Amino acid sequence: MLGIHDLLLFLVSGLLLNMTPGPDTAYIIGRSAQMGWRGGAAAAFGISAGCLVHVVANAVGLSALLTASATAFAAVKWAGAAYLVYLGLTQLLARRPADAQAGREMTTAPAATLRQVFWQGALTNVLNPKVAMFFLAFLPQFVAADAPQKPIAFLLLGTIFIVNGTIWCLGVAVVAARAARRVRGSSAALSWLNRAIGGLFVYLGVRIAMLEAR
Repeated sequence: MLGIHDLLLFLVSGLLLNMTPGPDTAYIIGRSAQMGWRGGAAAAFGISAGCLVHVVANAVGLSALLTASATAFAAVKWAGAAYLVYLGLTQLLARRPADAQAGREMTTAPAATLRQVFWQGALTNVLNPKVAMFFLAFLPQFVAADAPQKPIAFLLLGTIFIVNGTIWCLGVAVVAARAARRVRGSSAALSWLNRAIGGLFVYLGVRIAMLEAR
């Protein structure tokens, strides 16, 4: 169908890839611990939305252009790195609630809304050239070279991958939220969790900045 082959192998490979712990999983767990399962779900849907952008781009050939053009690759890379480092520093530089209780003058970072969590997750992937390179390398392996409708085949496979990944990530969000109920009751623990999320963003930004086009 549509030139797609080895569908079972694709499903198994995609499931294993989605289950492999990584920055996306860490972000979902962090938001789940911080905001409950709704925060984790918003992060999961945001990450999936970002992946969907790359799947569509792959289908229409934009990912290939991004990989082939050093200028386009560099532009996306530095925009993504700057955005992630900014998010990370915002979290890291936010003062702890304990500082306010001690009577110090301070400015606290506003709590993230579900919408902000969604868009942070989405942009984290949209502005990451490595995600584009992954789909560009992974999806064509399961589509015949002479397939008459390659774009549709790429969209179908990408959608299957994202749906399976979203289901897995939602499960991670629920489990993490239940495991972190005590954490949400501690202002000190939440403060350190904010810093962990900030550190994750900075790490991702630096990693993207060091990424080289292939």
